[in-house]
Amino acid sequence: MTIPVQTSIAARAALQLRDGGPATVNELAVMLGLSRTSVENAVAALGEAGVIVEAPAVFARGAGRPARRYAFDADAGAVVGVDIGAASVRVTIADLGGRVLAHQTFPGVSEERDGASKLAAVIADLRRALSEAGLPFSRVRAIGVALPGIVDDAGRVTASVVIPDWSGIDIGSHLRQAFGCPVAVDNGVRLAAVAEHHLGVAQLVDDVLYLSVGNRIAMGLILGGEPRRGIHNAAGDIGRLAFRGLDTETGQISWRTGQTAADVFERARAGDEASVAEIDAFVTELAHGIATLVLTVDPAMIVIGGGLSAAHGQLLDPLRERLQRFIGLPFQVPIAEARLGAEAAAHGALVHAFTRHSTSVYGIEGLPIPSVTPLTPDGSATRTDPLLLEETM
Repeated sequence: MTIPVQTSIAARAALQLRDGGPATVNELAVMLGLSRTSVENAVAALGEAGVIVEAPAVFARGAGRPARRYAFDADAGAVVGVDIGAASVRVTIADLGGRVLAHQTFPGVSEERDGASKLAAVIADLRRALSEAGLPFSRVRAIGVALPGIVDDAGRVTASVVIPDWSGIDIGSHLRQAFGCPVAVDNGVRLAAVAEHHLGVAQLVDDVLYLSVGNRIAMGLILGGEPRRGIHNAAGDIGRLAFRGLDTETGQISWRTGQTAADVFERARAGDEASVAEIDAFVTELAHGIATLVLTVDPAMIVIGGGLSAAHGQLLDPLRERLQRFIGLPFQVPIAEARLGAEAAAHGALVHAFTRHSTSVYGIEGLPIPSVTPLTPDGSATRTDPLLLEETM
């Protein structure tokens, strides 16, 4: 664990307790290289912020009364990530240490009649998820929101082809009013890229091109370790332009030999020549578009997410070969399947909430965000049918 020296003493002490475990004041002073008085003041500040508790004492044989030990209180509050889509709403709840406590999936908002009813449905989903997790609303310290569309830095939806009712609406403000806590909103594919960089397949890579390929094609960029928004918050809205053959208004992928991608890929696996040819042409066009992006951005890694990401033999394997052919230069950019699947955007929303509202979450300034830990033991979220996932842009 590396503690940034520029952070406050209180933040350094909190980070040590959160990521390093319980300690006494003397132990903290030694580990942080600070005076006992400075650490005592920091511990008092953390107690006022409500993020530490007194830990069980450790008794040593023959010793007198043990010194007080303090522990980070991860249960003092919760942070919520929500991924809003037409086909599903996914809610992920984490404690203050970043450990995911609960995950719920609800029906999407496509069947709601207007923008107001869609928002009301999302609020109801959040309340239900918190209730079933046994968490009162007052424990929520921040909410992160991933949604389909272009979102400005304040959380207002500039445009959305998936949820057009919300175009021009400040979704973040409405959720702040409903839950009384800070809310951070961003594009769902961008936050999926954030999740893959923070806890997925691209954790050690700071220049990542994340491409979501499902019903649509959309992109998220991580450059220098930070998500790229662009001056108009539109970085990544490339599906309609970079890949020929898509719907020029929505970026929707159209299939000739089946109603859905799942149909086409299943027919191809069964040996249908027309479906095989259609997938072959699609992979070639996808490789051509990615090559253009690669030579524009020059990333260290390409991560393929979305519904088609798990189709190795039919998509990823030929994509690697054709991408190298189109680039035509003496280097290779590795292509990896996204690790978090359908849960990526909700986990990215968690990271976004911790990042944007760290002071509100912890009650002190300068505490770095925690490592978000998913529910499953292997560190990956539960996957659903990889060919039936919706896209979020």
